[in-house]
Amino acid sequence: MPIVLLSARNATETSAAKATFRVLPKMTKHEVKEHLTKIYNLPVVKVNTQNFMGQRKRVVGKRRVAYYKYADFKKAIVTFGPSLTDVGLGVRVDEMEEEENEE
Repeated sequence: MPIVLLSARNATETSAAKATFRVLPKMTKHEVKEHLTKIYNLPVVKVNTQNFMGQRKRVVGKRRVAYYKYADFKKAIVTFGPSLTDVGLGVRVDEMEEEENEE
């Protein structure tokens, strides 16, 4: 689970296309950029990161109180280059439709 897409925005006249990913806490900005560039061939210009602490919870039972914590995570906000204008979310791929019709 190195990178999971959370949201994406297409490019407009005034701003570039952006996407938000949930990444492992130990991943750096350089690793995120390298991963997206080498594996997916995306034109990454800038990467911003935010660290989030997992929420701490308390469950009160009849005999004792149990404590637990959600896992820590990091968000990476990636700005793409001007060559990428449409991130492609919500678009049907013709090849996929043809395969579904054949079955």
